[in-house]
Amino acid sequence: MWNLPSPEGFRGLDPHAPVTIYQRHLPHWRQAGATYAVTFRQADSLPRHRVEELRRLRQDWEARHPEPRGEAKWEAYARDFTRRVDAWLDEGYGSCLFRERAHVDLLAEAMTCFHGRRYHTGAYAIMPNHCQRLIRPFAGEALEKLLQSMKGIVAREIQWCRRRRGERLWEQESYDRIIRDEEHLAHAIDYTGRNPERAGLSHERAWRCWIAPEWAAAGWHFDAFGR
Repeated sequence: MWNLPSPEGFRGLDPHAPVTIYQRHLPHWRQAGATYAVTFRQADSLPRHRVEELRRLRQDWEARHPEPRGEAKWEAYARDFTRRVDAWLDEGYGSCLFRERAHVDLLAEAMTCFHGRRYHTGAYAIMPNHCQRLIRPFAGEALEKLLQSMKGIVAREIQWCRRRRGERLWEQESYDRIIRDEEHLAHAIDYTGRNPERAGLSHERAWRCWIAPEWAAAGWHFDAFGR
């Protein structure tokens, strides 16, 4: 199915264009014009022992892979990290503020309010304690700044609704990967659309998941792949 023409607004990894890499807890690859799969989560979405487990895993990995570490090693580490965290997030730990439909609607609006102007949002899945999003920043827009702005707006709105000003809503660092090509995009769309199913929330997919209408019209929709 990924032999479909590229959907409007999608650009994969350009092997001939420069890529910059920076590291925090995870490596982050950046390329101008690329589309990203991003996961961001609530600050309380992982219990302390899971956070400590991630810290130990990072230390063990660094000990087994001394510098210099090539891109392939970082890619494998990021893939394993994301797989573990995604599974833990689906357990529904923490305050899970996005169990509430009103909070889901707030985040959904924030992720699409500049769609077509500052970025292209291809799809998203809003889960009780985290969100997965496919996004391509437009020229002059940094992914980090877009996410920071969006998360800040949503945090202030929810804090106001809950009368809890200053409450930390989001974990600061997000997990992201550049979508390589159409095949990778097909897998990312399928994975995003399956989020409610994996968490036992299939009956809520209609209001937790969204895909750009132009993608769906071109055949790139949640039920097109991997079923």
